[in-house]
Amino acid sequence: MGINVAVTGLHAADNPAPGIGVLRSLRYPNGWDGELIGLAYDTYDTGIYDRHLMNHAYLIPYPNQGKEQVFERIRAIHKAVGIDVLIPTLDSELQLYQQLESELKGLGIAMYLPSADTIQKRAKSKLLEFCKANDIETPKTIVINDPRQFGDALDEIGFPLYVKGVFYDAYACYTRDEALKQFEKLRLQWGLPALIQEAINGEEFDICAMGDDEGNLLGSIPMRKLRLTDKGKAWSAITLNNPRLTEFSKKTMKALSWRGPCELEILQESKSRKLYLLEINPRFPAWIFLGAGANQNLPKLAVELALGKRPEPLPPVSSGITFVRHATDLICPLEYIENLTINGELHFEKQKM
Repeated sequence: MGINVAVTGLHAADNPAPGIGVLRSLRYPNGWDGELIGLAYDTYDTGIYDRHLMNHAYLIPYPNQGKEQVFERIRAIHKAVGIDVLIPTLDSELQLYQQLESELKGLGIAMYLPSADTIQKRAKSKLLEFCKANDIETPKTIVINDPRQFGDALDEIGFPLYVKGVFYDAYACYTRDEALKQFEKLRLQWGLPALIQEAINGEEFDICAMGDDEGNLLGSIPMRKLRLTDKGKAWSAITLNNPRLTEFSKKTMKALSWRGPCELEILQESKSRKLYLLEINPRFPAWIFLGAGANQNLPKLAVELALGKRPEPLPPVSSGITFVRHATDLICPLEYIENLTINGELHFEKQKM
């Protein structure tokens, strides 16, 4: 009997959500023995209309509508199609699904998430403290809780620097006017705190990693970005079999006792070649499908772990595997949009990739 997996994060614009890559990974290379269910927040979450990705799509309430509404919707979907494993892929959902974990488990829906305490330790506003405690290098960072701190923080860090939102977005700034503009933009969008971070000259790497219950590294995909969007997101990248990066991720995961998937953003300083931890994103990255082609199918590993299995660590990533992202037009009948708008659901015939 197949395993039914529900995945969130289906919007694919210039900064795509990770759910598309997770679904593609589960189907790779020979399809999925079970039903794949897409959970979307909006009728125009574009991934919904890729009939080769999933068997069912459902609209669910936004997290800010409260855990009761989300739980009732998930329960109704579970009653209709049966969900064995649920994989949340968005930062904004994580706290909600941590709160719902025991209730969903009671329905027979498994997840594999880091603890709330672990999530708090890697928060952008707490990362410097964590790194100091565990002898991990990170750029000098000042947390701004009051706009009156802003000027002094610029003087202390010096230019160039990054202005970062507490949840999303980071802007390289070279002048005070530029920094103030981006600070106000982030403050209006995400509120405070915001962060002022030292800019270090070097090469950036990303690692998607998977930890077990004790934070032992079960798989990792180090990659280097080859092409970026105007927001600094990867549009093309290449995998690297780099022991230094693997050891760095292993040390970080163990220090956090990280359970589940995450993305480490790392910078190698040009002169000293020292590695700095920039951020830890507590979910799969949008580029996760790259790992499926490099012998590191971490979404499949996540399903095994959620079901209580204890898989062995994966072999090292295949080096030199690349991806190039491209936009495509999805053609569908108007009835698809009508069904989602009126009924909040859409169903496709089961098919293999």
